[in-house]
Amino acid sequence: MSKSPAPASLLVVGAGDRGRTYGAYALAHPDEARVVAVAEPDPARRERFACDHGLDPSRCFDHWQAALDAGRSADAVVIATLDQDHAPPAVAFAEAGWDLLLEKPMATTADDCRRIARAARESGVVFAVCHVLRYTRYTQELKRLIDSDAIGEVVGVQRLEPVGFWHFAHSYVRGNWRREADIRSVLLAKCCHDLDWLHYIIGLSCERVASFGALHHFRRSEMPTDAALRCVDCRLERDCPYSAVRLYLGGFARGERGWPISVVTEPVTEQRIRQALADGPYGRCVYACDNDVPDHQVVLLQFAGARHASLTMSAFTPACQRQTTIFGTRGWLVGDGHRISWHDFRNNQVRALEIAGASDRHGGGDAALMRAFAQAVRWRDPSRLRSDINETLYTHLLVFAAEHARQRGIVLDMTDFIDAAERDLLLARQ
Repeated sequence: MSKSPAPASLLVVGAGDRGRTYGAYALAHPDEARVVAVAEPDPARRERFACDHGLDPSRCFDHWQAALDAGRSADAVVIATLDQDHAPPAVAFAEAGWDLLLEKPMATTADDCRRIARAARESGVVFAVCHVLRYTRYTQELKRLIDSDAIGEVVGVQRLEPVGFWHFAHSYVRGNWRREADIRSVLLAKCCHDLDWLHYIIGLSCERVASFGALHHFRRSEMPTDAALRCVDCRLERDCPYSAVRLYLGGFARGERGWPISVVTEPVTEQRIRQALADGPYGRCVYACDNDVPDHQVVLLQFAGARHASLTMSAFTPACQRQTTIFGTRGWLVGDGHRISWHDFRNNQVRALEIAGASDRHGGGDAALMRAFAQAVRWRDPSRLRSDINETLYTHLLVFAAEHARQRGIVLDMTDFIDAAERDLLLARQ
């Protein structure tokens, strides 16, 4: 019996919410992974992260380049910076031979995604993007039912990404993902998960893409009469569903200290929250921000074999898990992340399956992804991951194709978006 390898040692680049989430896995599972270094420009976040993991000051860096220049300090790097900052460190660490876990999306341009994939491919490193939805128990149960022919051939899929009214206001109106100049598209920032998931479930190449969407509500023309520019000054605040006072100070009063309040200010105190709402971006009226990303969008996909899928992203929902209907020739599956309902056409019976652990953040996908990545690094076995470099790049290109189609008002043929040589490489496994 072979001896288990040592835990995977990790450098975490970016100690924000996602970096802390992946770091927390190492704290909970020290036999599988351990964080040995951090690179984070914000001193408070860097110090907090270092304290959590007991890091020596010599292992704490204010920039990813400094960490790379310091020499090989870990088996792998976890890159959890802002989306627009992914490409330079991802390419540099991959070229230097580091195994790499990269927060989604890979990058904010198709060319940068290709650069990252090429660097990882040529270096032969273990590489994964955090498409955590592939790793949830819910997804795996759905996949098991489909692969067991429980509903026959999959003909179509409807997918709803209910972002949630307050979540959209926090991240995509007031927050870091509000402007296309920074993130390129809300579809990329929020729904690259979903197009990757649809490709994973259907398992076929996509032939044509169309998309429709716009910014409808969160703009100056929708601002109520007599509303103030900041929630703390607004006499309409109590009746506004997007009140920053209710979201952040109300959450603090209920004992909440993590996301999303931790994004507004750190450390989290009532006084600091009040100050941030008075002069920071998260206290602004949602109708008076500098946002321009769509608040609703639909993507239509035609896959090989005349299979179809649709994805709807909407701000105008409760914040709940994604909802999916899968249409098969012998039955259909309906799921919401917590529960799967299976209607068998052959006997007209309906069965239900409750998913254990579905209430965990991302339905347990964060932990399952980290476990798979740590095992892939420790055992030098990329097959433990649920997607490879080429498939990950391909599903990102689907996102860019969908946004290209939306902006130009066209139905896009994927053969016009991906050249023949690249298509053969990316779809080699299908």
